Amino acid sequence: MSADRYVVLGLAHVRSPWFREVSKWATSAVVPIEFVKCVSIDELRARLASGRAFSAVIIDAGLPGIDRDLIDRARELGCSVVAVADGRAVRDLAPLGVASVLPESFDRELLLAVLAEHAQPIGSPTGERGFASAAVPATGAAPAGWRGRVVAVTGAGGTGTSVIAMGLAGGLAADVRTQGRVALADLSLDADQAVLHDARDIVPGLQELVEACRHAIPDPDDVLALTFGADHAYRVLLGLRRHRDWTAVRPRALQGAFDALRATFTHLVCDIDPDLEGEAECGSFDVEERNLLARSTVSRADAVILTALPGPQGVHRLVRGVLALVEAGVPADRIVPVINRAPRPGRARAELTRTVAQLLAPSLGAQVDELAPPVFVAESRRLDVLLRDGAGVPPALVGAVTGATLATIERASAAPVIDLTEPDPVPVRAGSLGSWADLDEDDR
Repeated sequence: MSADRYVVLGLAHVRSPWFREVSKWATSAVVPIEFVKCVSIDELRARLASGRAFSAVIIDAGLPGIDRDLIDRARELGCSVVAVADGRAVRDLAPLGVASVLPESFDRELLLAVLAEHAQPIGSPTGERGFASAAVPATGAAPAGWRGRVVAVTGAGGTGTSVIAMGLAGGLAADVRTQGRVALADLSLDADQAVLHDARDIVPGLQELVEACRHAIPDPDDVLALTFGADHAYRVLLGLRRHRDWTAVRPRALQGAFDALRATFTHLVCDIDPDLEGEAECGSFDVEERNLLARSTVSRADAVILTALPGPQGVHRLVRGVLALVEAGVPADRIVPVINRAPRPGRARAELTRTVAQLLAPSLGAQVDELAPPVFVAESRRLDVLLRDGAGVPPALVGAVTGATLATIERASAAPVIDLTEPDPVPVRAGSLGSWADLDEDDR
């Protein structure tokens, strides 16, 4: 037998027949497999993080611990995930990244065929191939499909970010091009949209949608059932019930939630916090996890609305917010500055526009010309009364913001897509490119 063999992690229900059979095959050496049994999901995660190379993970399809984070973690380490069908489990695991699903009863030939197709053999424990690889296999990738547009609304506290997001969602829903399929997602750590929309019950919301996307991809009807049907033309995804609940939102499940929302709605307006720091900026992975909602939103946003107030402090925060967005990778032409409660005289507004451009020029350079001029929203003295009575934000108040957002989205959709992936190597048959002897003496 060759020194190479498959190193397989296994996790199953108690007394699962296939678990015992695979163990017998590996112990008797009738299959080139080293079978490592795990008794829990935690042990499986610990073994994946140990640094040892594994070929595959074989796991019962009915286990509740199978989610996006576990599967993606295994794939990041070059380890394929194979599920064994369970009569009690009817969910489709392929969209989650599972490479293959074995029937409840399978023989040695079928197991080896699946491993040969989806897994890589591992060398001897003392060989140079005994450690985990960082390669990510391409199997199990979610199929590309239609996705709705994402608009992020952010800004410092007290600048009216949540109200602007609320009015923008209403303005987009009133536009015939959106087909009325607009959702407002409250992704702030201190969620306020439930209060602004007078939601009597704060369940279901973001946490339920993320949890639903851990183990499957919900269809549009299920996503609609998890949103709040306010007395408006758009749907509302209620946010976290407590600030500390961000710890329950995992990255892979949140990615699935974004995909589900974008497959259901044509436009997704996200109310997010202005904090975008990650481990690269501050050296703390905990801070990056806390800012996961905001960072994930701006990375997908077709337009980012940045709210601010007039005055020296408001302009300073606006400039700092633009620089933070650009540093996070948002193109300058996708940022729409919005100055809320702006002065009405045109001269004062022109002075604010000129001041913002002058302060940003030293840091942005030529990109300052790509940044849209600030959109001004006048102060409405009756706004609090309208929100209290459930009338919503007047469309005329945020009409300019809606127009600027739609224009930014159109520019983003018209921008060329640059493919940064390297082309796959093409096999060349020996002799098909000619030989040195075929050239003339001068060409040589």
